Amino acid sequence: MCLAIPVRVDTLLGDDQALIDLDGVQKEISLALVDGVCVGDYVVVHVGYALGRLDPEEAARTLELLRGVSAAAEPAP
Repeated sequence: MCLAIPVRVDTLLGDDQALIDLDGVQKEISLALVDGVCVGDYVVVHVGYALGRLDPEEAARTLELLRGVSAAAEPAP
């Protein structure tokens, strides 16, 4: 099973590379598989590669769902 996560593009670095942000965690990814990505776009990322662009509302819904799953998986105090 694989999981692709929506992330926001913060900075275009050139050579098909970008810096992304996911809840304050920044990482460099490849944009080689997706054309026309701009700063502020949301892309879905798997193992360091953007696989496609996402609508901002869809990205927000998906991220909220992932946060809910994460919170539910945390042990109760």
